[in-house]
Amino acid sequence: MTTHAVARGKAYFRLAKLDIVDYYLGVVVVWTLLAPAARFDSSALASVGVFLLGEVFVIAAMVALDDLTGYRDGSDITNYSPDDAKRKRYRKPLVAGTLDEEQVLRFAWLTAAAGAALWGAAVLLAPHRPVWTMGLIAVTYFFSLQYSWGLKLSYHGLQEFFIAALGWALVLAPYGLATGEFTGFALTQALLFGLGPLLFGVYSNTNDVEGDRRVGRPTVAALTSPRGNTIFVIAVSAAEFALILGVPALGGPWWFPLALLPTIVSRARQVWVGFGRGDILSARMLGIKIHRLTVLTLALVNLVVIA
Repeated sequence: MTTHAVARGKAYFRLAKLDIVDYYLGVVVVWTLLAPAARFDSSALASVGVFLLGEVFVIAAMVALDDLTGYRDGSDITNYSPDDAKRKRYRKPLVAGTLDEEQVLRFAWLTAAAGAALWGAAVLLAPHRPVWTMGLIAVTYFFSLQYSWGLKLSYHGLQEFFIAALGWALVLAPYGLATGEFTGFALTQALLFGLGPLLFGVYSNTNDVEGDRRVGRPTVAALTSPRGNTIFVIAVSAAEFALILGVPALGGPWWFPLALLPTIVSRARQVWVGFGRGDILSARMLGIKIHRLTVLTLALVNLVVIA
């Protein structure tokens, strides 16, 4: 393989953001939510596995279109300026010049088509096909491609909601295919899972506020004052805390809040690092670690409770 081919492959890898695995961890939560016998049922495993593969392609299309829009409107050029050592330009192939617009657009539509085909295959392989799950998959696919393209949801004040809602859907949809059920315990875990990406995304938005304001991308950070944005982030963190406390009332074990204590304490530290110490990007990185810790804890809780 030539050096040029390797470099091109790395550029597409970065375009698809394949090193950011946090949405894909939802399959861990789903698998541990299954009854012990279902965890090794061939049809359930095949459906969830193919759904996960489709998810990779759908998200690759979504982030590629997001990069293309951000490059065209100038926000990525601003946010990934050469003098900002903390924001690595090579992570944005259009900004870095390693891919051109035509290549990115072609990649987006090819991965979107592959994602649709794989999600269709996951449905066909599934042991259950409840109507609500079919609708959720269709809605998730459609709006994923509209995040920064077409309807441009993230340019109309829906960015924060979408980031969380995508996580909710990526747990509930494969869970519905595998079980045909909709339970309170599964719902609360989906909600907690979706709040994870949101609670590092809002710190990214805080860092990118000037670029987003310049192009009219209405994130909460761009629409409010620094104090208002701080209050919003604290409110979302508090909502996660309240949800954790409420899980026992929705079918979870009484000791669930104790198991999630590391998440609770770490989230308070994240707020302090970001807004007390003023280190927004370190708080963002801490948010990624907290999300992964939460997923691990949820998995362990499920393996104990659903045995």
